[in-house]
Amino acid sequence: MNARRSRYRVSGVCCSTEEGVLRKGLDGSLGKGAYDFNLLTMELTVAPEIEEGRVLREVRRTGFQARSLGQPAEAESCGRRHREGITTVTAAVMTAAGLLLDQADSASIAARALLLAAILLGGWRIFRKAWAAIRIRALDMNVLMSVAVAGALVIDRWGEGAAVIVLFSVALMLETYSAARTRKAVRSLLALSPQQCSVLRDGQEVTLPADEISPGETIVIRPGERIALDGVVESGTSSVNQMVITGESEPIGRSPGDPVFAGSLNGRGALTIRVTRRYEDTTLAHIVALIEESQKQRAPVQQTVDRFARVYTPAILAVAALVAALPPLLLAEPAGVWFYRSLVLLVIACPCALVISTPVTLVSALTAAARQGVLVKGGKHLETLSRTTVVALDKTGTLTEGQPRVTDVIPLNSLQREEILGIAAAMEHRSEHPLAEAIVAEAVRSGVTFRHLPVEAFEALPGSGIRARVGGTEYYLGNSRLSRERGFHSPAVEGHRERLGREGKTAIVLGRARQPLAVIALRDSARQRSREALEKLRQGGIRHLVMLSGDNEETAARVAGEMGIEHARAGLLPEQKVDAVRELQRRYGPVAMVGDGINDAPALAAASTGIAMGVAGSDAALETADVVLMSDEIQKLSALFALSRQAMAIIRQNIALALGIKLVFVLLSIAGMSTLWMALLADDGAALAVIANGLRLLRFRGDA
Repeated sequence: MNARRSRYRVSGVCCSTEEGVLRKGLDGSLGKGAYDFNLLTMELTVAPEIEEGRVLREVRRTGFQARSLGQPAEAESCGRRHREGITTVTAAVMTAAGLLLDQADSASIAARALLLAAILLGGWRIFRKAWAAIRIRALDMNVLMSVAVAGALVIDRWGEGAAVIVLFSVALMLETYSAARTRKAVRSLLALSPQQCSVLRDGQEVTLPADEISPGETIVIRPGERIALDGVVESGTSSVNQMVITGESEPIGRSPGDPVFAGSLNGRGALTIRVTRRYEDTTLAHIVALIEESQKQRAPVQQTVDRFARVYTPAILAVAALVAALPPLLLAEPAGVWFYRSLVLLVIACPCALVISTPVTLVSALTAAARQGVLVKGGKHLETLSRTTVVALDKTGTLTEGQPRVTDVIPLNSLQREEILGIAAAMEHRSEHPLAEAIVAEAVRSGVTFRHLPVEAFEALPGSGIRARVGGTEYYLGNSRLSRERGFHSPAVEGHRERLGREGKTAIVLGRARQPLAVIALRDSARQRSREALEKLRQGGIRHLVMLSGDNEETAARVAGEMGIEHARAGLLPEQKVDAVRELQRRYGPVAMVGDGINDAPALAAASTGIAMGVAGSDAALETADVVLMSDEIQKLSALFALSRQAMAIIRQNIALALGIKLVFVLLSIAGMSTLWMALLADDGAALAVIANGLRLLRFRGDA
């Protein structure tokens, strides 16, 4: 989103139906590309060239209110803050009193005065929104209710008209509450990051607002305090609970050089931390922003419901008109009876419960996932995951620890072990690839010095290895594909490679000028809980698990066997992994690809759902993956799939409940067996039921 755009807070939009009215009005006045609106955050962003007065005026024209986020909100009295609740309760009391007086004297002027006052007091917001919708040629639930109440007054059903207004006002309050509840659940994540922090300036420790502290400064975190900003530990050791970021419940040890994240809870040790990100740019702030933005990624089922609601409202108005007109005209039925039945039809047709059934469930699911360290970038990905039966997994860093160790250094000519490690480490020390880090670590452990060696013309050879000049000599370091291409493959190299492969090791070859110099073997350990996690995936409905690896066939087969994976494809280049994913999609449908978010980026992008794991603090993975596991706990996958299926099940339940109740009361209204207040009470009951059903996902914990 463009930071230069003006931002406003809109109030009064309770659901996607009213959002449609707002958008239709702004489309006609500001233009579709000139603004954006997020229902979850209630934020309106507008192109900077559109002046503020015009924005506020156009929002008011649609029946809502807005204020600039650049200005602090005006202090409101208690009565003003709770005005909606007070007027609704007052209208309810006046309606009850009016009905009692009407029972005693059906012609009582006092009764009618009370009922009319209740209608005006409880319904002024509804009537205002209805008029605004009509002015921009939109039809929403406020129009339906206003027509129903006006009709009730025309046929002398004042008590029922007042009851409709009170019950509908209660329904709107419920929807406003549910939206506020989901917003609060999301924003509560950011609230875990302290607003103030102790920072060292000029040798003195001072307490400042966290948003005034810049990267490069040093902050002090005492035992038991939450960390206010992302950074790197400079001094001190402690255990830190990073559950808010990674979802890991167990604290992890942090010492100098280790990264820490805002919102994490420090243990018993004091830490000094060098800040790496501003308050508004922390990983936690990034997560919250992405959850809020994810509401734009609407699930197909949500889009279907919204499209249905847009057609449904005018269709119901037309049906109600026919119900009121045709029986009296064609069958000589009493006009008053059928007019009343058409009003009941209007009331029961209100789409409140239907349109709120999907978004409240999806936002609850997205928030529940984020609390466990799983960031899902929109409801559409949850829906896709619920239909997915195939999971493809990268090997290194996903099924294995991603921390290989050098096990063998086999010279093939006169070079000694130390010389081989020195050349290889000099070539690899700039790389962040796990194999490169393992070679550098082995050189350091062996006391081999290599940083003094001049390295020139370094080049990464994707899918093969690397090339560089070390001390004026050109060397190659990589897999068997590279050794064949460069002409230093030999029977000796192949013999060592096959033997090491049978031992479950990855073999790379160091060579120069068509001459093999050494074979270096590395081995990575399988994650301890990976097999258990994959078994839970099978139990949860995943029918096919496929491992895609760039490693040799023997090593891939060993890891696949340890994990209980039936299908493994080895020796794959990045583009070949993409082809494998697409082949799986053609054969089985939606495919989820799990990788580290960087090396597997093409395959993650090609998959129906790309899942990057273990990328806390990585902006690139946060931006590009569809789903992000902030920690490297693969066991979170089973909880993710369970959450997606439960969310879709609840949405189906909510839609069935909302439409089922409407169908029953449509039939009852046509048969003359329902009244206005009964119809709205049923609709309010359905709205309350779908809200409660959707919000229960906030308590989802999974089984990981």
